[in-house]
Amino acid sequence: MALGAIGQIAMPVRDLARATAFCRDVLGLPFLFAAPQLAFFDCGGVRLMLGLPEAAEFDHPGSILYFRVPDIGAAHDELRAKGVSFRGPPHCIARLPTHALWLAFFDDLDGNTLALMSEV
Repeated sequence: MALGAIGQIAMPVRDLARATAFCRDVLGLPFLFAAPQLAFFDCGGVRLMLGLPEAAEFDHPGSILYFRVPDIGAAHDELRAKGVSFRGPPHCIARLPTHALWLAFFDDLDGNTLALMSEV
């Protein structure tokens, strides 16, 4: 058996309507569908599932989601204009032979860490 590509990532939220609006209206993620206590978005072929925690042990921020963007400076400026608070400006974390990897970290409304990622 070999595992395939990631099909879905779950991220716990405390207020589903607020989290849905943030992902759809601020981040611009395409909304796919909703189910009771769940909302689904398309992240370039990987499904993001927002959901209310089923039990206390699941009520914590999720994994860091890194969103690829072609121009990290422009994406950073656009999200800041929409009220997103970044932890700092975009910065280069690695200079590789063919490109440099740039990141910029921010939090969603539930304290989940998200990031912009650009290979320049």
